[in-house]
Amino acid sequence: MTPYPERLGPEIPSLPDSWWKRFSRWAIRRSGWRLVGELPNLPKVIVIGAPHSSYWDGVWGLLMKSAMGLDLGVMIKREVLNGPFGPIVRRLGMVPIDRKAATDVVAQMVDRFATHDRMWLGIAPEGTRKPVKQWKSGFLRIARAAGVPILPIFIDYPSKTFTVGPLIHATATPDADMSRIRAMFVGYTGKHRGA
Repeated sequence: MTPYPERLGPEIPSLPDSWWKRFSRWAIRRSGWRLVGELPNLPKVIVIGAPHSSYWDGVWGLLMKSAMGLDLGVMIKREVLNGPFGPIVRRLGMVPIDRKAATDVVAQMVDRFATHDRMWLGIAPEGTRKPVKQWKSGFLRIARAAGVPILPIFIDYPSKTFTVGPLIHATATPDADMSRIRAMFVGYTGKHRGA
């Protein structure tokens, strides 16, 4: 049994075969990480992953998405792309954002969804690797305005799994949505802490 789906559904945005995909498949097989559950065969989705407590979350997540051939644009703070790895990170599907302009980011992502036939967007709802009391609500605002479902991915270091959760549709009561979503992540453990 492979640690990731060999093929994605026809509606899911995918990337062509490449040396990077082959390398990622080799690295994921060697690492022991695996994807549990089935990705929904949909053209547009917002993927939220937590708990996010280490840069390693991004490394394993990037390798997993690449091993599957999933064309997932991941929102990342703009500063990361200004460093020496900027050109590489940008080519791997990262979407740079200015965290100081939160409202602008929501509008930009809604526009992106409107102008793309297929688009999967990845967001770390905690907004940082540090422990937080409240998650950022941008993913809910984007989902509601763009009419796109949310797919939770539960990161668990003890079992080395990315577990696919049920699809969620944002409602007119974001506080209730956030409480319901946060509760789903209880019991999953990041590299340095739980959700």
